[in-house]
Amino acid sequence: MKDTIPDITMKELERITFRALQESFTQVMAEMLTKIDDEICENRDKKRFRCVDKRELKFESLFGRIELKRRYYKDRIKGGYVSLLEHYLDFDASKGMSPVVQDMAMELAVTGVSYRQAAKALEKLLGYQVISHEAIRQQVLNTEVMRKEPETIDQEVLFVEVDGLYTKSQEKNKKGREVKIASVHQGWEVNGKRTSLIKKRHFVHGGKLPFWEEFEDFLINNYEYDPVKHHLVINGDGAPWITSCRDYFQQNATFVIDRFHIAREVQRIFRDHPRYRAIRKRLATYDVDGFMVELNSAVGTIEHEKKEQRLEGLIAQLSQYPEALGDYREKLKQKGINTDNFRPMGSAEGTMSVFARRLKNGRSWSTKGLDKFIHLMVALKDRLEVKTLQGRLKQELQRKEDSSRQESKPPKHFVEKLKDSAAEATRNNLAYLQNAIGKPIVHALKGLRGI
Repeated sequence: MKDTIPDITMKELERITFRALQESFTQVMAEMLTKIDDEICENRDKKRFRCVDKRELKFESLFGRIELKRRYYKDRIKGGYVSLLEHYLDFDASKGMSPVVQDMAMELAVTGVSYRQAAKALEKLLGYQVISHEAIRQQVLNTEVMRKEPETIDQEVLFVEVDGLYTKSQEKNKKGREVKIASVHQGWEVNGKRTSLIKKRHFVHGGKLPFWEEFEDFLINNYEYDPVKHHLVINGDGAPWITSCRDYFQQNATFVIDRFHIAREVQRIFRDHPRYRAIRKRLATYDVDGFMVELNSAVGTIEHEKKEQRLEGLIAQLSQYPEALGDYREKLKQKGINTDNFRPMGSAEGTMSVFARRLKNGRSWSTKGLDKFIHLMVALKDRLEVKTLQGRLKQELQRKEDSSRQESKPPKHFVEKLKDSAAEATRNNLAYLQNAIGKPIVHALKGLRGI
């Protein structure tokens, strides 16, 4: 058997095959684009578009550089020149990359560690440098997040988790900035052991208006929100800009102090204290009065000056709104709201940790770069449409059929033609598949048949 099998490892075979498929892809893609360009030329509005010449088209795809020549046209009505191939495919060749490369690069940049690492990840995966980290950054800066149709609200209550995240500035003599973020959802959905939030969306404060005023505009624009009909349950720490929701919404909102922050502060102060377990139990069972009594009775019993100061600060903070420590579900019941399937609040810290992993860790940002990046990050999380500068040709021609275009599958004959072209190109690029009967690889495969 050893004499009939070529001297090659699985790793090498996989790499060779992948490279061959890359070559096949670029060949098939160039051929299909050329055929589409021919069909567009044949069926275009000849009175409006006069074919001038053919110009070279080069762009990077997931499987290598695509090169071909496509037609350029003079637009007799609007003036100027246009490539109808790029227009009909909704693709701007001036960016030098395919939409798939662009989307993947930006998604890797948002979900990964950095722009540079996103570029390296693509290079490592595909075997060549697809896009530079600076090109990815420029793509992010040129994005625009599109607004969705307002979400319906299926119940009387919206749940809001709020927190702030401090980021560093890379601009000289300019302080860092606290990014204020709210996540909004409509409750919890339990699927086996997993619990997910229903219709979760994110709001990032732009700073033009006070936080809660701008947030309410967000609710009105993105939900079928009625300030009189719907009640907000707002969870956050004791920062003044968060607790000001009580004055802004008054009876239309219930503020809940974030129990994660309180539990963490209790642990830092009382970790080695004999009353630690009793204090934690009071907090966990929503015994507000008992919890406050425990805190006050512990004053002067901690043999650590800084911890004593932290305890006094915690008591002073919670004394401003002790009701925020209670179970919000009991308060909603008193308002006649059905609280079945409502769970304790407290996902604000989890939400912020996701943003913190990408925005902090020693990184600094320009104002525009930070704004664009956060909005793109939110768009990907909320599955919002993201527009780039590649929409320019479409806007110039203002095609009437755009408004009525619906999502549909490609014609069957087109798919079959593409499969045939891919199969033929692959066969030509894999030398082993062109070997005559009797070659070692053929004997090896026949020998393995039936195993």
